[in-house]
Amino acid sequence: MTSRKKTLITASTLILALILTGVFLMINAQNKTEKPPLHGKHWMAITGKPLAATAGAMMFMKGGNAVDAACAMLGAVCTMHDVLSWGGETQGLIYNPKTRQVIAINGLGVAPTGATAELYKEKGYKYPPADGPLSAITPGTPGALLVMLAEFGTLKLKDVLEPAIQMAEGYPIERETADSIEKNKEKLKKWTYSRQIFLTHPGEKREAPYPGEVFRQPDLAQTLKKLVEAESQALQAGKSRKEAIYAAYDRFYKGDIAREFVRGCQEEGALITMEDLARWKVYIEEPVKTTYKGIEVYKLNTWVQGPVMLQMLNMLENFDLKAMGYNSVDYIHTLYQVMNLAFADRDFYYGDPYFPPEEPIKGLLSKDYARERIKLINHKANDPDIKPGDPYPFEGKENPFKHYLASWSNRDCQARPEDEARLEISMRQGTTSIQAADEAGWVVSLTPSGAWVPAVVAGKTGIGLSQRAQSFVLNEAENPFNVIVPGKRPRATLTPGLALKDGRPYLSFAVQGGDTQDQNLLQLFLNIVEFGMTVQQACEAPNITSYQMRDSFDLHQCFPGKLDLNEKIPAEVREKLSAMGYKISVKKYTSGPINAIYFDWQHGTFWGGSSNYGEDYGVVW
Repeated sequence: MTSRKKTLITASTLILALILTGVFLMINAQNKTEKPPLHGKHWMAITGKPLAATAGAMMFMKGGNAVDAACAMLGAVCTMHDVLSWGGETQGLIYNPKTRQVIAINGLGVAPTGATAELYKEKGYKYPPADGPLSAITPGTPGALLVMLAEFGTLKLKDVLEPAIQMAEGYPIERETADSIEKNKEKLKKWTYSRQIFLTHPGEKREAPYPGEVFRQPDLAQTLKKLVEAESQALQAGKSRKEAIYAAYDRFYKGDIAREFVRGCQEEGALITMEDLARWKVYIEEPVKTTYKGIEVYKLNTWVQGPVMLQMLNMLENFDLKAMGYNSVDYIHTLYQVMNLAFADRDFYYGDPYFPPEEPIKGLLSKDYARERIKLINHKANDPDIKPGDPYPFEGKENPFKHYLASWSNRDCQARPEDEARLEISMRQGTTSIQAADEAGWVVSLTPSGAWVPAVVAGKTGIGLSQRAQSFVLNEAENPFNVIVPGKRPRATLTPGLALKDGRPYLSFAVQGGDTQDQNLLQLFLNIVEFGMTVQQACEAPNITSYQMRDSFDLHQCFPGKLDLNEKIPAEVREKLSAMGYKISVKKYTSGPINAIYFDWQHGTFWGGSSNYGEDYGVVW
């Protein structure tokens, strides 16, 4: 071989090595995440606050299962008050390894006695107010925690509430909650017991607690101790563990806690009565589901927005998403248009299935209906006024509300340009999510919320009132299934997810963020299933956000064509989407925050993921 040939081969080899190195570095850069994935073999606990994740870990260390851990995390996050508290609502999916079934937990409160559409109209409201006593529904979280623990947990209530009681007696408050209190202090001053709890420096320039200050809630601590006391007395009387926990349930909803709760509510002008609390109950339900490429995806029924993700998956199954390319123009446009179709259905057809009229859920989740809906997609431009479809023929029925569809329009809810910033905050406003799993096979996915700052506190219970009545409508023409009626659940946004593959848990996932929740969870799911991302990569990956649906809070506005894109989306993609009629906003973070657990059956381990912003945190073993 000549020296020249040797030189050419050496140069070619060097060039090839440099190319391969560049490709390797590029792939590594794409695969690298800001937060490391969590790996566990025995158990995993993830939620929105580090202290609460530790509470879950404490239950596992006591020998509890994933339900025990989830309940302890729920108690802890509810004691931290920022985006939810004890008077709110809890929605859950639980995989029971003994039955190999997914079950749903309906812990959403109801509109109280006297909460009629006529009442709010007479007071000049277009929708029930965003906060204050007339936004209150009955508390659901205490009941949901107690029912989950009694039916599926293993530990005593005393063990599970111990972290929350310690926190109520005093915990170092984090900046997010402390600053939220300060921001909302003028509203909090209007309510006697809220003012006493939250404004720890009355009359000073900053009246809220300082970050790191020990924040004490003695009334709440006493309420939680009363629940433990009820359990203890029942056990001493020879009751079983389960019966003893239900004794605590009765004390909250029918006993002395209930009496003080109602007294405090009515003192501030809320409508809740003793009968409202006594009649309300937690439902253990069968969830709704669909399949996507052989994967079973479970969500809660139409009392929340959960089925909207299933509708979107049914539509997207008809497209080759992988061939479009991740976050390409075609991919983003297709997602947005499918969201338009599904959320228009949500905005008209979803409501409390325990109240008439009966929601057409069978038709809404029909794959034939999905194929019919996607025929409406304009592949060249955004359609700003997609209407709800007609799912009734897909369950062999006539639509009784067809007369409303002709005049239903997004023009009725369109926000003014000056309302854009407020709408962004409203659609994204927080809750938290809780994920837990154990080696015995129990899996829990929760999305609790409600009673956030600024909350009206009910008397000396230390418990804030949920503001969820604002998610009702007052006019049947807008949504005949979600008009406020005493005893009825508002159609909420809370939407945990659980997926099975080959009959075994595949993915447990949930996210905070109001109307953006199922948008984020859809993209997390597709990131893993279609684009092969790990769960942590999928949690951090750039998502899009639509504002074309009707906001579920306050003014129920929409902003057709408004599209949030991540700053990592190339400029040429943004330009093409703008030309298709989208109003683009560029954001640094667009992924959640999502919490998720992926089940690695090949290695017998858990992978945990949390978005790369927010305070979400996991503990594993």
